[in-house]
Amino acid sequence: MAIRDWPATERPREKLLALGPHMLSEAELLAILIRNGTRGQSALDIARELLTEFGSLRSVVTADRERLCSRRGFGQIQYAALHAALELTRRHYQELMTSRPALEDRRATRDFLRMRLRDLPYEVFCCVYLDPHHRVIGFVELFRGTVDGASVHPREVVKQALDRHASAVIVVHNHPSGYPHPSQADEYITRRLKHALELMDIRLVDHLIVADGACESLAERGLV
Repeated sequence: MAIRDWPATERPREKLLALGPHMLSEAELLAILIRNGTRGQSALDIARELLTEFGSLRSVVTADRERLCSRRGFGQIQYAALHAALELTRRHYQELMTSRPALEDRRATRDFLRMRLRDLPYEVFCCVYLDPHHRVIGFVELFRGTVDGASVHPREVVKQALDRHASAVIVVHNHPSGYPHPSQADEYITRRLKHALELMDIRLVDHLIVADGACESLAERGLV
């Protein structure tokens, strides 16, 4: 039976409109993005099968496009809808981060950085540049590496800060391994960055490490 033939209270889209998105299961939310089923399968059936096959919603979201689109009932259109929804979420959190001073709303800053970096299969190093009132004036991915490292050049971090007339910087990188604690190399580059920025009268506010669901602060560890 097609979803359109179900009682209105059981249809994912109508249920969302009546009760709110928080009342839907992951399969129901995914079914709304899939939109249409195939012969013998509703969109909800396809969503449930994807979650079972991949093991979790996160695994579906981060799955290789070719593998995901090879599934019956999930093609390029559904893939595009899923990743458009994800990008809208990222931009929503970026707006929250930039709407007020970064140190005033640490949660919005960390939510955005987790959304942006936690699922990447390689390491990236980014900078959040701040004005004298600690409002965000730029977010830049500066360096990209492999699964276990990215080379960081303090000169480029300083150059980008000067180009933006930044007064302070938050640096951030991810650990694809999922282990959030700083390595000796992380501590070493933090000291180098702090020294290089101080020479230009720019403050290093924090060095954050994003790993899985965590966001580790080197400043809170007394390392900045």
